[in-house]
Amino acid sequence: MIEKRESDLHELCTVLDYIRWGASRFNEAQLWFGHGTDNAWDEAVLLVTHALHLPVDSKPEILSARLTMPEREAVMEVLRKRVNERLPAPYLTNEAWFCDLPFYVDARVLVPRSPIGELIRNRFEPWLPQEPLAILDLCCGSGCIGIACAEAFPEARVDLSDISSDALEVAQININRHHLNEEVRAVQSDLFAGLKGCSYDLIVSNPPYVDARDLAEMPREYQAEPGLALGSGDDGLDFTRRLLLEAPDYLQPEGVLVCEVGNSWVALEEAYPRVPFFWPELEDGGHGVFVLTREELLACRAMFAEAV
Repeated sequence: MIEKRESDLHELCTVLDYIRWGASRFNEAQLWFGHGTDNAWDEAVLLVTHALHLPVDSKPEILSARLTMPEREAVMEVLRKRVNERLPAPYLTNEAWFCDLPFYVDARVLVPRSPIGELIRNRFEPWLPQEPLAILDLCCGSGCIGIACAEAFPEARVDLSDISSDALEVAQININRHHLNEEVRAVQSDLFAGLKGCSYDLIVSNPPYVDARDLAEMPREYQAEPGLALGSGDDGLDFTRRLLLEAPDYLQPEGVLVCEVGNSWVALEEAYPRVPFFWPELEDGGHGVFVLTREELLACRAMFAEAV
């Protein structure tokens, strides 16, 4: 824990002083990184520039700039909060980037980081036979996946659904931020319960998939995120089992399901050894994203029904 010392405010004068001090304290406290940065220095740069209302890629000349006392106090406050409360940095800045787009985030939603972003940038090739006109972002959280899809496919209608009303409030903030109220709507739904009568060319989902062991061993930064969006039973597949069974009823002919299951992909393969899951190779990193067509889901429905 960082104690508040007035001497620090007088001894640290420049932007660089506070970046160095912050990085040192982050390393000392053995913080965990993985919500936008992967090291103490970059995290300190992010938080110091945020507190000073400067872009993170500001010119190097600012490093030698001396801070006023109110600026020093503002910077120190955010650095102390990062250490003392172990909050992910995007919860302190209220911003995260996904598919080169900025999104508002807070503790009501996961911090965007899904490897599905690479598939969106590649327009889900080669799995979509034609441009999708109806897309569902299931378990949308901040809405980052669905909104990125709306930007990639401007002719599409996009639904963002989540069981959490808190998450949908954040998603609506991002719909408004990106001026997509005509193209994108937020719908409260437990799986497909609130989407009766809807049909989609593409369903994309980053559902809860963390197994009980991983959930218990997560660093505090990840435990600060909403548990409802992370854990899904002992093997992490409680939600995914239901999704596999019900998804084909909400897909158009030739429709496609894209779903992230992270580390639980091993358990999924073991649970359904005869299902032809396709696991794309992700050049940007990450793993555990599968693709299935509606026809493949229907062909395996009996297996899915037995497991639910």
